[in-house]
Amino acid sequence: MLLKDDPVHAFMPYDAVAVPSASSGPLHGLTVAVKDIFDVAGYPTGSGSPIKLAESPVHTETAPIVAAMLDAGARFIGKTQTDEMTFSMNGQNKHYPEPINVRADGRITGGSSSGSAAAVAAGLCDFAIGSDTGGSVRGPASYCGLWGIRPTHGRVPNARAMPLAASFDTIGYFADDATIFAKVAPHFLGEDETLFALTHAMRADDAFAMLLSEREAAALRPTEAKVEARLGAAEHVTVAPEGLQPWYETFRHLQAVEAWEAHGAWIKTHDPDMTPGVRERFEFGGTITPAMRREMEERREGQRARVEEIVGRDAVLVVPTVPAIAPRRELVGDALQAYRERALSILCIAGLSGLPQVTMPIAELDGSPIGLSLIGPRGSDRALITLAKHIAKG
Repeated sequence: MLLKDDPVHAFMPYDAVAVPSASSGPLHGLTVAVKDIFDVAGYPTGSGSPIKLAESPVHTETAPIVAAMLDAGARFIGKTQTDEMTFSMNGQNKHYPEPINVRADGRITGGSSSGSAAAVAAGLCDFAIGSDTGGSVRGPASYCGLWGIRPTHGRVPNARAMPLAASFDTIGYFADDATIFAKVAPHFLGEDETLFALTHAMRADDAFAMLLSEREAAALRPTEAKVEARLGAAEHVTVAPEGLQPWYETFRHLQAVEAWEAHGAWIKTHDPDMTPGVRERFEFGGTITPAMRREMEERREGQRARVEEIVGRDAVLVVPTVPAIAPRRELVGDALQAYRERALSILCIAGLSGLPQVTMPIAELDGSPIGLSLIGPRGSDRALITLAKHIAKG
């Protein structure tokens, strides 16, 4: 860490090693923090696991997405905490101090990109890189009152990053300021391949039905009104006629089996003492049969086609980012699992479809932030960010 102090436990306590960046460029003057699943020259990669950290060399190469930010002039200030092996949504890793959410007292940052979100929210950096497989950028962004993006699957190269589930893994980033969020976009995402005119909104009624109560719905209505002020009255749609629970099950099975493929042999060999829930999620992947996996992959094809049909080439799907403000830090057991399933039932829409999603930090409830999201057509990431920025301006 290249900062003198880390009051929110956002950073890994690595020795300070300066990482060269361009002396000028479009991102010169901005500071960037990097989730500790990406290789950075001069640092190990711990992936939220003390055993992985002990096994890691000090790298001599930097992940391409990080290098792109440095080449654009951003200054690296440290590697940030992550939930263990990125397989959690809470930002609570038994091996390290829990990052603090300065925007929601007594509540979690969310994970797994916990340190990245905490660092940006606390003003310790201008933007931060995270990964999003099941919601690890979008969830923390909502909980911490930040801008966040899950890009179109495959758009941002994930070389030299620890994988979790390859067909869902994406690399995203956080910013506290819409202008900085948009400024980073060209260098993080490149150009959209075609010109997208996002001209109307589709409201996902079944996703809004996943909100915890009418209070959350009321908190989001002013933001929905901002969307409609820009795009006109939203058309009401049901994303999953069969219900979002089966979509969550598709996601859960495929994520787990891919995670077990990536890390199961290592877990068997090392028998690590893992944060509650993490090992169980990995091991569930080892129980999924090839026939079950094929069934889930076939389901995903239909679910992907359904979302693409809704957004077409010129619409955005409006969804709550997560069901509520950040859960209390002490929430555990069945209550926490029930909330996790509810959250993933919304978050899996973009995950299964592979479409880009931007979460906007322009609503709150009880003094804590709650995000509203736009899901756009495949490859419309830059257009989606531009639209979201205009909506936020009102």
